[in-house]
Amino acid sequence: MHDTLPLLRKTDFPVPRRQRLTTLQVNLGYRCNQRCLHCHVNAGPTRTEMMDDANIDLIPAVLAARKLETLDLTGGAPELHPRFRDLVVAARALGVRVIDRCNLTILSEPGYADLADFLAAQRVDVVASLPCYLEDNVDGQRGEGVYARSIAGLKQLNLLGYGQAGSGLDLTLVYNPTGAFLPPDQLGLEAAYKRELFERHGIVFNQLFTLTNMPILRFGSTLVSKGQFAEYMDLLKQNFSFANLDKVMCRSLISVDWQGQLFDCDFNQMLGLTLQGEAKARPHLADLLNTDFAEAPIQVADHCYGCTAGQGSSCGGALSEVVLEQAA
Repeated sequence: MHDTLPLLRKTDFPVPRRQRLTTLQVNLGYRCNQRCLHCHVNAGPTRTEMMDDANIDLIPAVLAARKLETLDLTGGAPELHPRFRDLVVAARALGVRVIDRCNLTILSEPGYADLADFLAAQRVDVVASLPCYLEDNVDGQRGEGVYARSIAGLKQLNLLGYGQAGSGLDLTLVYNPTGAFLPPDQLGLEAAYKRELFERHGIVFNQLFTLTNMPILRFGSTLVSKGQFAEYMDLLKQNFSFANLDKVMCRSLISVDWQGQLFDCDFNQMLGLTLQGEAKARPHLADLLNTDFAEAPIQVADHCYGCTAGQGSSCGGALSEVVLEQAA
């Protein structure tokens, strides 16, 4: 795999500063039941990295100490961590909103038949990956049979109330491009997803997030192999929107890796660019018991153009309503 960090380090991207911390995003490990081409985490079935008990036990304490609003659980497939459910229950007991970044196929894995029921009972928000409403596009990016299993998972969630008006069970779908181009307009694509998924499968959901593919790890390496890396970076830079800088997720979110180390975002985590703190070179989850790192400068490199290009991109979807001609 090609290392893209040396290609990203030299940058003229403006350096923002952190604001008040509201969200803790925790990567519970890199093990996943899928191995997707676009995955910026390089997750897969053979990965063994998992957060240990000491760090798991710190998370509820940090949520309480910092009075955080949201716990965002990711991976890999976060549900594969043996203490995923313990952590969800502890966070919900504190009144914290919990997001599960779910790949949908985990719902049909052996031993996980009751996972959807657990998520509904705990009133966990489900943010589910579905890079297209067409079978060939999904299977081409994520593996044969993934589309059919994803549709089955969505139907299971719908039956429990997810995505249904008035249920309070939020179901968000996530689109990412199938190649080296920017996402289309989020609102327009959401309308198409809602129409197509309902007409084809009777599926409903609350909203769609569009995410830009980041030029790091597996996707970045693929760009290098195809000789498309420089062209893709030019696309991101040409579509830079300064207005998106105030809305990027790294200003109010801290990302935690499976070892408990702190980062400004999930992408910096994958590149090894740790959060800048005054106390130590590599801040740890335990440091959040005493500080939220407000006003600390955010670590930037050229990949940050991915979050600010066009309509912008974050874990909460697009940052503006700019319609992109390049992705039409």
